[in-house]
Amino acid sequence: MRRRPFHLVAKPTGAACNLDCSYCFFLSKEALWDPRGQRMSEPVLRRFIERYLAAQPDGEVEIAWQGGEPTMRGLDFFRTAVALVEEMRRPRQRVRHAVQTNATLIDEQWADFLADNRFLVGVSVDGPADLHDRYRVNRAGRGTYRQVVRGLRTLQAHDVDVNLLCTVNAGNVEEPLRVYRHLRDELDASFIQFIPIVERVSTGEEAVAEAGWRDDEGRRVLYRQEGSGTTSRSVLPEAWGRFLIEVFDEWFAHDVGRVFIQHAEVMLGAALGRYSLCVHAPECGDAPAMEHNGDVYSCDHFVEPGYRLGSVLSDDFQAMLSSPRQRAFGAAKRSALPGQCLRCPVRWACHGGCPKDRFDVTRDGQGGLNHLCAGYYAFFTHAAPTVLRMAEAVQRGLPVTDALGADDA
Repeated sequence: MRRRPFHLVAKPTGAACNLDCSYCFFLSKEALWDPRGQRMSEPVLRRFIERYLAAQPDGEVEIAWQGGEPTMRGLDFFRTAVALVEEMRRPRQRVRHAVQTNATLIDEQWADFLADNRFLVGVSVDGPADLHDRYRVNRAGRGTYRQVVRGLRTLQAHDVDVNLLCTVNAGNVEEPLRVYRHLRDELDASFIQFIPIVERVSTGEEAVAEAGWRDDEGRRVLYRQEGSGTTSRSVLPEAWGRFLIEVFDEWFAHDVGRVFIQHAEVMLGAALGRYSLCVHAPECGDAPAMEHNGDVYSCDHFVEPGYRLGSVLSDDFQAMLSSPRQRAFGAAKRSALPGQCLRCPVRWACHGGCPKDRFDVTRDGQGGLNHLCAGYYAFFTHAAPTVLRMAEAVQRGLPVTDALGADDA
């Protein structure tokens, strides 16, 4: 079977986390397993690395560790993972590890290890302390900003390659410039991802959802991609668009070539026919998730019954990705677009967004419209003239600032 590259997130601690962020959909996934036993064993780790490297082509390969909070699995686990990769990779494979963390457990020992092994580290932070602490809290309900920044500074002091992931939610969406400038100027970010919070809610589940997907007795209730309502923490479509526009304008006025904003980079890639993010690619299906026990699911957002593809303990990755179920899952991103999307002038940049958010109705009553459509349409329409000129500069081999002129740059 031909090897084709794919991106997978591996969960060494499943949904287990030392924080209790109010909007975190993944914490509820512990309802699928015994919450006390969410630790990837060494046999699962070994089989994962063996099969993952065997399925990937030569060249650059990334292993992405997520959670929950992956650092809860401990340094020894990651030391073993790095050693196994060196043992099992083919000579022409160049493997890099990436880890997404809340950074609260990062200390000097962690930072030394991550620097020595050239990990790319994503740190989750939602802006200044008052905005971050609204939803990103610990098990006692206290804000975590100080602990996150302490970990971030430790990483930066050791020259670890760091990017920042900021969720955009009801608590920070109305302050885009304050958020962006804080990440850029106070936290020294050079690469920033903005991720919109959209928590779907079915009728009758409102109380459970607002309680962080817990029932009356405090037990986790499995979050599923179902329902046409959203929680109070979710970002509103129009506000999402305004947030992106204000950040884009600030970035373009001051930071082109110095700070990298994922939405701008992804849009520029789309203008050049390159798709680096599944959310805005024409199709998806090449970004599965693997849990601590080896179970593989169609996508990190669809770790729920009905989307399990198999297990790394018994199944080949390429076979799972090529299965009829997964091919249909990925193709539906294109084939299920409503007519409003097919006629949209910025479809080339959006491609309908993530399927998990397609639960609204179009102007003519057709289902399958992305809940954030109004925001995406506003942003992509606003940014398109600039991004298309940037793409032209790239195609001509010119520096973007030279091609656009001093007034624009």
